[in-house]
Amino acid sequence: MSARIEPAAAPYSPEIAAALERLTPPGTSPLVLFTTIARDQRLFNKLMSAGLLDRGNLTLREREIVILRTTARCGSAYEWGVHVAFFSAKAKLEPDAVRATVLDGPDAPCWSPDERALIAFCDALHETCTVDDARYADVAATHTPEAILEILMLAGYYRTISYLTNALRLPLEAIAAPMPQ
Repeated sequence: MSARIEPAAAPYSPEIAAALERLTPPGTSPLVLFTTIARDQRLFNKLMSAGLLDRGNLTLREREIVILRTTARCGSAYEWGVHVAFFSAKAKLEPDAVRATVLDGPDAPCWSPDERALIAFCDALHETCTVDDARYADVAATHTPEAILEILMLAGYYRTISYLTNALRLPLEAIAAPMPQ
């Protein structure tokens, strides 16, 4: 199956070219997601300005658990695989934890109690677009209000990214990890 919208081709506008250079590790090509959105400068700028991959209110491990669980639940093999390739080792996510973001729920033995609460929170958001008081309290017991806002924004942002990668049928990146079935 081919992508529904062709990515923009170089030469890019100076602003997009600079952003792609900042976002692309040496020796690799820009991600197809980014070059597809680069067809429209305004949309590209909006997507890039919404990113939450900076140092925030969550640990790197927590951030990646939220992203991996959200993209897995949305069936975005593209985005899940990119994040595993780029961030799982840095986030100290062992192979069993990476697999568990796709194949298991919050009760997988690889998760700490706090991580179980985080995954259950993400699952509730995915299923109902809200969380009940008990789930909220579980996460609030170990996270600041600002961290909870970040969790909500991450889950929402990566649901949007999953919509894009799935609906556009973006081909998997060569560097991406394969999503377990």
